[in-house]
Amino acid sequence: MALRMWASSTANALKLSSASRANPSPPFSLSRCFSTVLDGLKYAPSHEWVKHEGSVATIGITDHAQGHLGEVVFADLPEPGGSVSQGSSFGAVESVKATSDVNSPISGEVVEVNTNLTKKPGLINSSPYEEGWMIKVKPSTPSELESLLGPKEYTKFCEEEDAAH
Repeated sequence: MALRMWASSTANALKLSSASRANPSPPFSLSRCFSTVLDGLKYAPSHEWVKHEGSVATIGITDHAQGHLGEVVFADLPEPGGSVSQGSSFGAVESVKATSDVNSPISGEVVEVNTNLTKKPGLINSSPYEEGWMIKVKPSTPSELESLLGPKEYTKFCEEEDAAH
């Protein structure tokens, strides 16, 4: 009761008011944000995703990763015809916060690069699983896909990682 009286007198002194004194709304929200994780994709602990369709696998960074990076302003991608190795860097993304390497979740030959990211790197933020894909690879060792995380495992991994920070 004393705390409520103090708060009320302080609010009056500061000329603060609430539309509803019985149920005042806080000036901030304590909601927890969750990243989008899609079914049908595989995920690397380094926050890249893979969508394997036929003989080609599409690779990009996850919604979780782009959320931590902030606004992406530049994407450095390999040339088609080159090769990538599982766990090794194939490029980098530069954001307003930092520059981060992007690792390949699988090994193979780069068959296509998303050239739209040259002019619109922000597609990585606005559409990380669709328009913001980075490279397409012809996998050289398809069994590497089995070592990646499924949607449930990746979600749990992200929650544990965020809780540790």
